[in-house]
Amino acid sequence: MNMDIGQFVDRYVAVWNEPDEATRRDLVAGLWAEDGVEITGSARYQGRDAIETRVARAHEELVRSGGFVFRSANDAAGHHGTVAFTTYMVPATGGDIAWAGRVFAALDENGLIRSDHQFTVEPPALPPPAADESAGTRATAEELLRRMGEGDPDRIAAVFAEHVDWRLNWPDGDHPAVPWIRPRATRADVADHFREIAAAHIPEKAGASVARVLVEGTDAVVLGDIHQTVKATGEPYTARCALHLTVQDGQITRYAVYEDSLTVAEALLGRPLRR
Repeated sequence: MNMDIGQFVDRYVAVWNEPDEATRRDLVAGLWAEDGVEITGSARYQGRDAIETRVARAHEELVRSGGFVFRSANDAAGHHGTVAFTTYMVPATGGDIAWAGRVFAALDENGLIRSDHQFTVEPPALPPPAADESAGTRATAEELLRRMGEGDPDRIAAVFAEHVDWRLNWPDGDHPAVPWIRPRATRADVADHFREIAAAHIPEKAGASVARVLVEGTDAVVLGDIHQTVKATGEPYTARCALHLTVQDGQITRYAVYEDSLTVAEALLGRPLRR
């Protein structure tokens, strides 16, 4: 199949977690064919409007009111226009898998879903990844770094939990030169954060060098340097950075950044702030 199956599954899972109605509508249009159908054990939903209504109701009941999030089991496989994968519903604050579903999707020539059948299956006794907690944390941290390298804000945000303990700020509040350094709390906020960073820099000259990833249990620390070039001033800069992540059930619940923000602000302003 001439498609990224992992990315397809990420988009499928993201649509059930998406709180914004307009964004959710766009995600549905990007996944299902206009006359696509979703079939569960008790119902059939034909066409994008019906599927969008179905997804919205599930989000309201299970995510917004129920406090759950959906995520992939990372077991997708596909061939000859079909994809099969497992999704999990877990508490947003962490805990055992509350529901597991196996999806079998048939795609059209454009990679859109013609039909998908959803089967409820027995959830595993322990949530993946694996019994080794540190291995799962490392896999999530490395996936975050990979997506940061790709530069797609929505793909980056999909690695985060719906609600995030976000630590990136100036001691005395926000700094006007660096608008993205401010409090965040949700997955949608995370996507906005990376959009703001991208808007201020030249994408072709963005990068990072990772010196080390340290992992213990649910915590990971990434040590490295950020390399950027400011779009408005053409000023390149390198800022040292330490990133502390906490991972629960394969999603990032805590994101703490310790960086040389003064260097970043000086590059954006085009003048020194040091005395």
